[in-house]
Amino acid sequence: MAKRVVVTGMALTSPLGSTVKSAFDRLHNLENCIQYDENLEIYKGLHTRLDARIKDFVLPPDFTRKTTRTMGEVAIMAVATARQALEDAGLLNDEIITNGETGVAYGSCSGSIDALMDFYSMCINHDVKNLNSGSYIKMMSHTAAVNISLFFKTHGRLITSSTACTSGSMAIGNAYEAIASGLQTVMIAGGAEEHNPSNIGVFDTLFATSVKNDTPNLTPSPFDKDRDGLVLGDGAGTLILEEYEHAKNRGANIYAEVVGFATNTDGTHITNPNSEMMAEVMRMCLRNANLSPKDIGYINAHGTGTINGDIAESQATYNVFGNKIPISTIKSYTGHTLGACGAIEAILSIEMMNNNWFCPTLNLKNIDERCGDLDYIMTEPRILNTEHIMSNNFAFGGINTSLIFKKYKQY
Repeated sequence: MAKRVVVTGMALTSPLGSTVKSAFDRLHNLENCIQYDENLEIYKGLHTRLDARIKDFVLPPDFTRKTTRTMGEVAIMAVATARQALEDAGLLNDEIITNGETGVAYGSCSGSIDALMDFYSMCINHDVKNLNSGSYIKMMSHTAAVNISLFFKTHGRLITSSTACTSGSMAIGNAYEAIASGLQTVMIAGGAEEHNPSNIGVFDTLFATSVKNDTPNLTPSPFDKDRDGLVLGDGAGTLILEEYEHAKNRGANIYAEVVGFATNTDGTHITNPNSEMMAEVMRMCLRNANLSPKDIGYINAHGTGTINGDIAESQATYNVFGNKIPISTIKSYTGHTLGACGAIEAILSIEMMNNNWFCPTLNLKNIDERCGDLDYIMTEPRILNTEHIMSNNFAFGGINTSLIFKKYKQY
């Protein structure tokens, strides 16, 4: 029999804020975090000048040069939020972290680009002066997961997910499965992404970025007929997942229960979304949770603000749920935080569920008629008392994920 899995710790750093409370407060105030970034003006041919940046992340004072010698920015954010999440869960100095019962599941699109540039300079300048013993560790795609394990001296499973925009949600799902199957008791799970202009350049070359440079507060506008693309952000989100009986026996505070996860791949196109497989992953997740569509009270959409993505996702959602389930997207506040989005959105969705308050999608004024006929939360927040919520993410490579969280009730 599968074991129950609950969330006992949460921490994040994001454009909305660097504590769960501050981020939720700004979400509650419907604050758009998009800005015009003058630093992007130096890049010739780059159309967008917009991004969403973290404003209040402070490097912990004990993160010395020696401590961070194997960490780039993405790993620093991952480790810092992991420590905050473990402290929130009451497990920071617990022996379970180091006795093999705790594992790590963590993802990012890539490692630190700055470290990659050190290797690039070696190839161009034929000089290794910029390389050091930590260069590769900072650059490698699993740098966040490895540095978390090293910092906290975990000895359990280490599961990495460099699956683009599903990196964070995939990590949460993998952590859920590791505990549900009895392989681990605790998992440190989440995703992170550091800011780098090259990430913006990737989407800009695909004409997928918003160019509303003069009106940053009016973008992104997911599902709106006048949307013109996404805006990139940075951040990290970490959740502590724990086997239910262990959490209950130690009197842990439980934020929510993870009751469903599914992932699949399109197998069709490297960048164009496949609505049928998006719908299928939602159905798979419902089956995994032993729920029907009517049991879900809110859906947190991936909702990037791209034309093809919004249409495919909304049509897929309609094909599974019809038009009765309220839906909105947090990316209209934070921008697209890539490998971190699944974790940040899971945390904020859990907060919304526990507060019976759900955010509207910002800048959604006129629904694109090509999008699915859904109950979009627009303009005003929605007060809802629901037992189950779903959070969906989709990535390049046709990688789809769906998670279901249940409100925890102590009987």
